Amino acid sequence: MTGWSESSHSAPISRKQVTTLRSRALDKEGILRRIDWVLVGATAALCVIGCALVWAATKPQGLGQSYLKKDVLNVAIGVVLAIVAASVDYRTLRAYTPVLYVLSVLGLVVVLSPLGQTVNGAHSWIALGGGFEIQPSEFAKVAVVLGIAMLLSERREGSGEPTTQDVVLSLGFAAVPVLLILAQPDVGSIMVFAFIIFGMLALSGIRGRWVVGLLLAALLGVVVIAKLHLLHKYQIARITSFEHLDSSNSAGSQGYGFNQAQARIAIGHGGIFGQGLGHGTQTNGQFVPEQQTDFVFSVAGEELGLVGAGLIVLLEGVILWRALRIARLAEDRFGMLLAVGIVCWFGFQMFENIGMNLGIMPITGLPLPFVSYGGTSMFASMIAIGLLQNVHIRTQR
Repeated sequence: MTGWSESSHSAPISRKQVTTLRSRALDKEGILRRIDWVLVGATAALCVIGCALVWAATKPQGLGQSYLKKDVLNVAIGVVLAIVAASVDYRTLRAYTPVLYVLSVLGLVVVLSPLGQTVNGAHSWIALGGGFEIQPSEFAKVAVVLGIAMLLSERREGSGEPTTQDVVLSLGFAAVPVLLILAQPDVGSIMVFAFIIFGMLALSGIRGRWVVGLLLAALLGVVVIAKLHLLHKYQIARITSFEHLDSSNSAGSQGYGFNQAQARIAIGHGGIFGQGLGHGTQTNGQFVPEQQTDFVFSVAGEELGLVGAGLIVLLEGVILWRALRIARLAEDRFGMLLAVGIVCWFGFQMFENIGMNLGIMPITGLPLPFVSYGGTSMFASMIAIGLLQNVHIRTQR
């Protein structure tokens, strides 16, 4: 029996099993080493700060604990989605991109049906019951970034620049969700899509005449929207309110100009170090509406001061820096364009949200990534972080 036992332990099959287990352990350890931990750290820090600011913004209404729990849940779900997005090789996602695109378009169609719901003047939501809603336009951003990256890279991986056919297909691919969002209408999301489309095409290597043509087409689109009166009065007021920030005039004493003026006052009250989390006078007085979403940066400015608000800007900048680095080091054009699309998405949305809080940009209702309260926005942003990690991990092999 003893001899049989010793021979079984030294059999080749056992050694193979040990080798397999060791290789799996090393592979898992290797994946952990290849993760961009700077990107993870910046995202995590913003989420923690965002949860604290959401609590502070809703505490005066007696809803602080409720919103905090929901925001933490949103972050937790977002982390799971990010892990899933990072797990599947991004090159494999090419095969699933058409499916994701169709699902996102169907979501936008449902919004325009009786199942759609209007929130804060925007008919952009689908009610799920129990106080939960989703905004399909957020997931459409992910689908459009993946789709354009696929179309501009899949067919001619070795060519120097996309062909005219590639550009036309990309524009047509993005046109469907953009037109559906225009029908809602959601001006802020349309601006994000425009920046994503232009940025990805411009950095894909297309010729200069295409860049000029896209700029002219965007200008023509603005004129057509204005002439056909496709925007509601409240949306026009949002866009033009940053020109009327004097709260004593008729444009600023009511509506969006007043909101923006109050946000600037709140930020000004913060000084260098702020009035303390939960102790802002403007925030506790509820002078600025939607402080947990659109104007969450004003809470940071008032209660955390220049130091806290500056930290948020720094952390958002770190995310853009790491995303650009991932784009630069990507092994193929698909990975590069995927990262570039996310940079354009996050970059414009960060600038627009902070800018409208400071009064230098129009009010569009765009959330500040990872900081503003909102489930769908958090989910889509976390998926984007997962995709960035996906490209980074496969590049480091």
